[in-house]
Amino acid sequence: MNNWLFLYGTAFAGGCGMCLLLTPVFRIIAAKTGLMDVPANNHKGHRKATPLLGGAAMYLAWLICLVAGAILVISEKLPGFESTFAEHFPGFKFALSELAFLVIAATGAVILGLIDDKFALSASVKFAGQFIIALVAVLGGGVRVSLFISNPVLVKCVSVFWIMLMMNSINFFDNMDGLAAGTIAIATGFFTVIAALNNQYFVALFAALSCGVCCGFWFYNSAPASIFMGDSGSHFIGFLAAVIAAQVTCFDSGYSLSHFPVLIPALILALPLFDTMMVVIIRTLNKKPFWIGDHNHISHRFARMGLTRPQAVLAVHLLALALGSSTLPIYWGDFTTAAILVFQAVLLLALVTILQCAGAKKD
Repeated sequence: MNNWLFLYGTAFAGGCGMCLLLTPVFRIIAAKTGLMDVPANNHKGHRKATPLLGGAAMYLAWLICLVAGAILVISEKLPGFESTFAEHFPGFKFALSELAFLVIAATGAVILGLIDDKFALSASVKFAGQFIIALVAVLGGGVRVSLFISNPVLVKCVSVFWIMLMMNSINFFDNMDGLAAGTIAIATGFFTVIAALNNQYFVALFAALSCGVCCGFWFYNSAPASIFMGDSGSHFIGFLAAVIAAQVTCFDSGYSLSHFPVLIPALILALPLFDTMMVVIIRTLNKKPFWIGDHNHISHRFARMGLTRPQAVLAVHLLALALGSSTLPIYWGDFTTAAILVFQAVLLLALVTILQCAGAKKD
């Protein structure tokens, strides 16, 4: 176990360090290529043109570390390989083809986002691209979210919907400096712990690497942000969150050691999902297309209550920590424990709803 803990720390540190190194490089590239977010309307929260290649920096940092790690495993050069990792080696080799498809899908998510950042794609084209990306991850990458459904076709449909939902949720959620990067860093941190407890060693490594990349980028993206992740970044980390959540759940195969595995990703990712649901409802009630951005997110409502934007982001992150921390007792607990903690989460979200309704106004 100590060797695995060392590897989790190494994966996190590698992703964080590589992103810290690469992000300034992509900041320069964005300035030279003109890939900048120029504030042209009141919807923008920043005052000056800001580089938009943060997603590419995160992706490349993640890919370099992932490939390096895979090479170390395949070459059997990891420290303590024989004593700790050898028994898991056949399973890793078996999963390599699925990992390759996940890398292809992640690459597609970044490319789609970059194109949207540059040319502002229509919603229908974006959804079509997201559908293809999700299909690659489900059919080739083995991502499964069954929700107690046994029909394989329906399982694949639910899985595709889940990946598209998370990519769009994080795309919506990326509306203040450091908000999305910090929230997904928190989520993947919790997923690392749960996967490690569940003896899903390589899933935990995948989550730790993703957490490190998000933390490294957050350093530059926190207020005042010197670079934005853009749609390429929100699509990328939304995709990672969807895939990791599906792998950690694993209740369709009966592998999870938790009695209530489906609750774990639901609570860890509750805040961005809940925020997406609320803004879609509000936009629909206001007779606006749900994909058109506005200031009806929970972060904006905190700001309208008098918090500064950094304080609003901190409040959201504290909510994400509060909701995510309840997954640990749920992992070990019985039905009563799970019921109480779910009720507590519902109360927290109800409080958020009251705040949203109190601050509601047409944007």
